[in-house]
This record gives sequence, C-alpha cells and structure tokens, in this order.
Amino acid sequence: MDRRNFVRLGAIAGAMAVRGKPMAAEALTDREASEAVHAGRRFSVPPFDLDEATLSDLQAGMATGKMTARSITQLYLDRIAALNLNGPALRHVLETNPDALSIADSLDQERKSGRVRGPLHGVPILLKDNIDTADRMTTTAGSLALAGSIPLQDAFIAAKLRAAGAILLGKTNLSEWANFRSSHSSSGWSGRGGQAKNPYVLDRNPCGSSSGSGGAVAANLCAAAIGTETDGSIVCPSSANGIVGIKPTLGLVSRAGIIPIAHSQDTSGPMARTVRDAAIILNALAGIDPRDPATSASHSPPSRTVRTRPVQWREQ
Repeated sequence: MDRRNFVRLGAIAGAMAVRGKPMAAEALTDREASEAVHAGRRFSVPPFDLDEATLSDLQAGMATGKMTARSITQLYLDRIAALNLNGPALRHVLETNPDALSIADSLDQERKSGRVRGPLHGVPILLKDNIDTADRMTTTAGSLALAGSIPLQDAFIAAKLRAAGAILLGKTNLSEWANFRSSHSSSGWSGRGGQAKNPYVLDRNPCGSSSGSGGAVAANLCAAAIGTETDGSIVCPSSANGIVGIKPTLGLVSRAGIIPIAHSQDTSGPMARTVRDAAIILNALAGIDPRDPATSASHSPPSRTVRTRPVQWREQ
C-alpha cells in the first residue's frame, strides 16, 4: 500500500468511528468514504497524472522526453487551481509564481543543450510564505500587514534552490507569523489565506505553522515544499499529513532571509513524499552563508579529535 492510501484509509476509519460506522476501512463504500472525509460535501477531484510522483519519477519523465519542466509545472498549477480555492478549498497556497512557466521554459532549454543541474532540475517546489524571494511573489508570513511586500534579496535557501534548477512554484499558507502571535491560534490560519485544511480529513487542521507546505505535498499540489520550524512546525504537519519532513541541525541550513522567531531554534527544512526526496532537497539547501555565522561552524570540520572519559555514576 502506498503512502497516500495508507493515510487516507486511516483517516476514513477514524472519521467513520466517530460516526458509529465500522472501522474496517475496506468495508466502506466510495460514497461512505467521501461522506466521512468531506463531511457530506460532494465534489469530484479530477485525476492527476503526477499523483504521488517522486523526484526520480519526474527526472525520468524529463530525461525520456515524456515530460518537460513546463508540462510538469502546468500540471501542478492546474492542480492548485482545481483544489486550493475550488472543490475542497484546501487553502494551502497563498499565491503562485507568475514567472513559473517562463522559468520552466528556460530550464527545458538548458536540458536540450545538454546541461542538467541535478535531481531538482525543472522540479516545482513551494516555499512557506516567511521565506524571502526577490521576484514577483510577496513574502508576508501570512499577514495582511505585509501585503504587497517584496524583498530585495532571495533568502539563501531560495537562491540555493534556484541554483539547483528548482522552480519556485509559489508561497504556501501558514499559521500567521509562524504561530508567533497567540497561544490560542489555530494551526494553518492566516489573515491572507484563511484556514488551511488537512487534505485527508477536511474538518481538521494540517498542524504546525508549516501547515500549507505539509498539506500541499500530501495533496499533490507540488513535487515538494519547504517549511520552517522553531518548535514542531515541520515535523508536526509532516506527521499529520503523512509525508516526510526534516528539521535540520541548527546551522546546517542558513536562516538569512527568513522571518524569524527564535535565534536559538529557527531553521528551515524539506517536506516531501519520501525520505530520499527529503534528503536530496536538504543537500541542496545546506551550505555556508556569510549572512548566517552559524552555518560556518556547522560545516567546518573539527580541528582535533576530542576524547572524553566515561562518566562515573554514583548512586545518591
């Protein structure tokens, strides 16, 4: 059983248990499943050619000519248009990149000329809306107070993704100000985007402040996404949406160009469908950045081996 069906059936069983129905997911009809997950709302979700596609799947498709960066990007843009504000109204994406298709065309030309930058070449990735991008997308942390704000410089990780050949597809919804505004706020709500939904159980939130990133990966609105975490904001939505998320060691990934909360805990990280995909993206994000001194120590080899004696424990 694949990741999506495993999580979906678990969500259906839980929802049906609340309604007093049998918990054996295989005993449910399609209609019962739809009613359980969508609370009685009926809509059709169109079939999707890139359902559960991994980075390897996308690269193989582009290598054989079956797909292009442009066709992949268009499919994800169409998927966002169908599900983000329409249909189930997932509210995972705040805005898409108006230049995404032209960037995809450029990357397709590079591929035709024999240059492939790596496993992210031509792959559309969504970024949480507290990560700066110096393009025609805004960076607002989900707040109306920053509506229309466009940074002068990419966040270090945004620049790294561009250099790796990734297409910055858009910005994801989040808990406004990364949940640094109230101890009683709802995960996944922002003034700009409204309440993001867990794609498996629509009357639940996706958890954590990187809620839009986690939900978007689970709902196949992108190949992968980037989240940020101070305390649980990557790992919680990854868990709740059945995907893989990594919170890197502080300093492995630069914090420059990311709207901050805590200097001692903030970091960004990948959110993807598989461990392999998450590791590939993390490798692309990592690097030394002069704007964040913590990255220098993280990537510097130790000057000498430190040997310590075993601790002698004494019973008190």
